[in-house]
Amino acid sequence: MPQGNVRPQEMERITTQALAEAFIREQIEELRNQIGDGKVLLALSGGVDSSVVAALLIKAVGKQLTCIHVNHGLMRKGESEQVIDVFRKQLGANLIYIDATDRFLDKLAGVSDPEQKRKIIGGEFIRVFEEESSKLSGISFLAQGTIYPDILESDGIKSHHNVGGLPEDVHFELVEPVKLLFKDEVREVGRALGLPDSMVDRQPFPGPGLGVRCVGAITRDRLAAVRESDAILREEFEKAGLQGKVWQYFTIVPDFKSTGIKDGKRSFEWPVVLRAVNTRDAMSATVEEVPWPVLNRITERITHEVPGVNRVLYDLTPKPTGTIEWE
Repeated sequence: MPQGNVRPQEMERITTQALAEAFIREQIEELRNQIGDGKVLLALSGGVDSSVVAALLIKAVGKQLTCIHVNHGLMRKGESEQVIDVFRKQLGANLIYIDATDRFLDKLAGVSDPEQKRKIIGGEFIRVFEEESSKLSGISFLAQGTIYPDILESDGIKSHHNVGGLPEDVHFELVEPVKLLFKDEVREVGRALGLPDSMVDRQPFPGPGLGVRCVGAITRDRLAAVRESDAILREEFEKAGLQGKVWQYFTIVPDFKSTGIKDGKRSFEWPVVLRAVNTRDAMSATVEEVPWPVLNRITERITHEVPGVNRVLYDLTPKPTGTIEWE
C-alpha cells in the first residue's frame, strides 16, 4: 500500500508491526545461538510477559522448551483453560499443567491477614514449581519474562540462577529475550507472534491472583463469587467498548454480609464492589466514570447470576487515598 494512502495511525501501526517482526527474527537467532541443543524451563503464568517469552522460545527451539503452568485456584475465569488451549493445543508446546487448587486453598483456610496470605501463596507456588521441575532432567536454561522496568527497579540481573528443590550443583543459565522491552513493546511482539488479544492485552494481575480480591479469609464460595462477578464485569465492559480504554477493572467481595430481598424473601448475602481505574504509572490513579446504563446492566447481572450476592457497590476512591487493590 502506498504511504500516501495510509492514515498516520495506520502508518504507525505498520511501522510498529515491522519493528516487532524484526525483533522476533533477531531474538530467534539469538535464542538458538544461546541455547543450542539445550533444554529450557519456563514458569508460564498466562501473563503477557511469560506468554510472549514462551511463544518466542517455541518458535526458536520448539520441544526443547518445557513450560509449567501452576493453577493455584486463584486465577480469573477461563485463564488456565486459555493457557492450555493456546500453548498446548494451538502452538504444540511441551506444557505441564498442575492443578494445585486444593493444596493452596487448604493452606489459606482461616488466614485473613493480607501479608500472610501473600506469603503463603508465593511460598507455595515456589514449592510446587520446584517439585515439578525436580522431576525433569537435562534442563540447562531457565527462561523468565523479565522486562526493562524490572531491571530499572532492581540492582541488575544475575547471569545464573539456582532453583531450590533441585541438586545444589545444578545451575541454570537465564534466558530473558524481552529484558530490554517495555510493557507496550512486549504486547506488540505478542501480537506479531499471533497470540490472542485477550492474552496480549491482559490487565495487570497481582501474583496472589483473586486471593487479594476475596478480602479476608478466603472461602471457596466467596472466591467463586469474585470469579463469576469479575467475568461479568469484563464481559460488559467489552460490550460497552471500555476494554482497552480503562487501565484496570475488577471486582472485590469483602468478608461481610448485608440484608437484602430476593424472590420476595429477606436475604443476608455479600456485596460485590466494582473497581475501575486509570493510571500512567500506578503511583496514582483516577476512577473511571462508567456510564450509568452500563453500571445498571452489570448490577442486574451480578445480583441475579452470582450466588450469594445481593448488593453491588462502586468504589469511587482515587489513589491516593485508596490503593488500586483492596489488599
